[in-house]
Amino acid sequence: MDALKASGVCRKYGKQEVLKDFSLAIEEGGFEALMGPSGSGKSTFLHLAAGLLAADSGDILIGGKDVVKMGDTEATKFRRRHVGVVFQSFNLLNEKTVRENVYLPVVLKSSKAVRDPEVASRFATLMKRLGLEGKEDRKPEELSGGEQQRVAIARALLAEPDVVLADEPTGNLDAKASKAICSLLGELDKTERSAILVVTHDPQVAAAARKVHFLKDGRIAASYDTEGDAERVSKLYLETYR
Repeated sequence: MDALKASGVCRKYGKQEVLKDFSLAIEEGGFEALMGPSGSGKSTFLHLAAGLLAADSGDILIGGKDVVKMGDTEATKFRRRHVGVVFQSFNLLNEKTVRENVYLPVVLKSSKAVRDPEVASRFATLMKRLGLEGKEDRKPEELSGGEQQRVAIARALLAEPDVVLADEPTGNLDAKASKAICSLLGELDKTERSAILVVTHDPQVAAAARKVHFLKDGRIAASYDTEGDAERVSKLYLETYR
């Protein structure tokens, strides 16, 4: 079953048609990447799938529910339960600890989550898996950029959403931290039930995914298995956009 299925999605900004007849499907537990030049509509699609923007037409099904047909309030409630979002700029609350930031989505769903032993166990597992063990009570300003992005990833995963949408997750990181995040995403693909779609311009990030999709002229121009090879992804990118 597909965790995310987009069909015939269109989105305009004024007269400019950014997405036109865009279609994409990602299976449950899949980890795939979406690439394209700046302005090609990659982030636009992520925001549409997250219910942060409204599509002009088409369908975006997550867990069988059409996000496009939801109003703002319904989309917000749905996102809390079914969608995790990882932003390039981390979007952490500086006055909150790592624990409080990661718990935020589940607390918004239910205040009782703070005392739920299953959530606590899940949190502890993520801290260990993401290399954040022992940093639960630190504030974001006490962490490196790579560690802050790991916190953002943990926050997106804690509630075990159907889909995790990551928008340029290494865009604000140095080469070493970017490589670590790529490795981490590849590991999560083997251990997490959530489907992951990462939007990126970085072949290293895309190569961590099982499959890469190239966005051109508002729709998917080509899709390939990455074979875990960044050089292969780079060559395919150049062939697609030359």
